[in-house]
Amino acid sequence: MKYKLVCKKCGETIGSFREWFANDQKCKCGSNYAEVVYPETHYHNLPDYFKGEVKSHFQYFEYLPLEHRENIVSCNEGAIPMERWKHMERTAKEQYGIDCKVYMYRNDLNGGTASFKDVSGSLAASVMKENGVKEYCLASTGNAGTAYATYLAKAGIKFTCFSPNWVDDKTAQTIRQTGQTLVVSKGTYGDAKAECAEFHKQSGVMMSCGNTDPIRVESKRTIVFECLRQMGQLPTVYMQAVAGGTSPIAFEKGFRDIRPDYPQYHMPRMLLVQQDECDPMVTAWEWAKEHNFPVDFEHHYEAKKDCHTRIGILTAANPGNYPIVAPLVRNSGGDFIRVEEASLPRFGLQMKRQTGVLMGPASVVCYAGFYRALEQGLIKQNDVVLLNCGEGSLRSQWFVDEVAKLENK
Repeated sequence: MKYKLVCKKCGETIGSFREWFANDQKCKCGSNYAEVVYPETHYHNLPDYFKGEVKSHFQYFEYLPLEHRENIVSCNEGAIPMERWKHMERTAKEQYGIDCKVYMYRNDLNGGTASFKDVSGSLAASVMKENGVKEYCLASTGNAGTAYATYLAKAGIKFTCFSPNWVDDKTAQTIRQTGQTLVVSKGTYGDAKAECAEFHKQSGVMMSCGNTDPIRVESKRTIVFECLRQMGQLPTVYMQAVAGGTSPIAFEKGFRDIRPDYPQYHMPRMLLVQQDECDPMVTAWEWAKEHNFPVDFEHHYEAKKDCHTRIGILTAANPGNYPIVAPLVRNSGGDFIRVEEASLPRFGLQMKRQTGVLMGPASVVCYAGFYRALEQGLIKQNDVVLLNCGEGSLRSQWFVDEVAKLENK
């Protein structure tokens, strides 16, 4: 066995994903937070995998928790461009006197459904296929549901997605066209989550174990390998919009994995961005800074009661992973950033005019966060900044329309 699962709470070795699934994705201690460990894996030969055309994250098969290549389910995801966006560098230089390099990780060009959920959907379908899973369910506002519907259909695994009542019509249509089941709640995303949990309880169908799902983490950590392949180094600053926080957890896991073989690299400063209409992590972080980060600061957070955001994928009003994510940010020397949701169409138009590209609103949260980071002095001389932007505009017609209105004024 090339990998094992280890409980992050008690340290118990769980074994393979087959055992993990059989135990309802929980350790004996009751925790569902486990991490994949590769006892015999070394990363000094990573450059060998950079040669030739890299079509997907399965280029790194040796570093993924899958035993047999014939179980790979892929649509050419995870090996996407990290583009230099020089107009952002010019702004940093001309307005703030900062020389830096800025790279955009183009998840909108992913081979599956054009979102950062594709690598997770791909590896999940592959691991489930290998371990005999027949049916799966999760709650989603759109991107995860679309990705999992697509990849699980390709693997021949039955899938049920629970979505809130405001799920985008195009998203609903896409999920149903895969032949999978979409259940649209009469209520909010929280209601959809509760309905999914009840479905799991009553039917015994395996359910997503959330943002710390070891499959999600293992798939997304391959961004670290892609940094080395495409940039020739790790960034000094890592930025993204955040709701649950799987990607920052995954980046830190990927960094820890390679660090013994690449001691010259350091963990980048994490600058995580939320929009003001749903910003519970930023609010908790501001309290921690005001109180000089007391012991257990990461456990001081509250759900945001009045979330009026229109950005479905960033609607985590109760930041349950803040106790995991906040220490990562703190230890990296990073920060949390707030941007105004009302300003996003303007930033979207700026992006479109400068690059010819319009990404989805969650991606523009990260894009806007870069300019806020400059204002706050969080970008330093000679930084190499990576923006992990999550999605294209395919499932956010309202945002496309608002940018078009500005453009036509």
